[in-house]
Amino acid sequence: MKKFVVCFIVVLMSAVTAFAADDEREEDRVKDAGTVLKEVLNIPEDIPQDLLDKAECVIILPSVKKGAFGIGGSYGRGIMICRSGEHYKGKWGAPALYALEGVSIGFQLGGQATDFVLLVMNPKGAQSLLYSKVKLGADASAAAGPKGRTAEGATDIVMNAEILSYSRNKGLFAGISLEGSTLRSDGSANERLYGKKLTAKEIIREGKVSTPPCAHELVALLDTKSPVNKSDPKSLE
Repeated sequence: MKKFVVCFIVVLMSAVTAFAADDEREEDRVKDAGTVLKEVLNIPEDIPQDLLDKAECVIILPSVKKGAFGIGGSYGRGIMICRSGEHYKGKWGAPALYALEGVSIGFQLGGQATDFVLLVMNPKGAQSLLYSKVKLGADASAAAGPKGRTAEGATDIVMNAEILSYSRNKGLFAGISLEGSTLRSDGSANERLYGKKLTAKEIIREGKVSTPPCAHELVALLDTKSPVNKSDPKSLE
């Protein structure tokens, strides 16, 4: 009986330790996303300010690696964070954890870990990501984002895209097409981070949780860099 009790305690402690480790990994994921965005926004020819100011949400995926699901496959984990308020006019809110999957990405990465930053440019794009798994280029229009101080000269395809994507690999920063890959809410990771089951919509749109401490730096950065949504007011109605 004593041996059984000891074994049970050991198993229980192992489970608690594993859960705590998972929770810590999710917090690190949020912190890494904040670090990546801070570094990207400090690049001289970075994301055009006028595009950032018109974005309803930002998706940050640190260190996406090739080969997670076999030759050419890729898998990355990161976060999506949106402006608060019914029409995305408020301050930046709590992040939801997301996953990026796709075969085509692997050939573009060249085998190196790559950071991705995606801008969600309208409520339609944001809504699609909140409710279901989204295939870029099919369920939501996507394009490689332009670089520079402004988006002046960007093509109609770029300006009409619901999602604009950028990559950073070996210090090189550029717009990149992620068509064919998919984005989905990472439900189990959200549960570990917030301590209860939550949908992305409940986190991002319904304000069911407050911003966790690990995201304070990220939120402060976005509130400083882009405090006001400058989208066409009609597009937010």
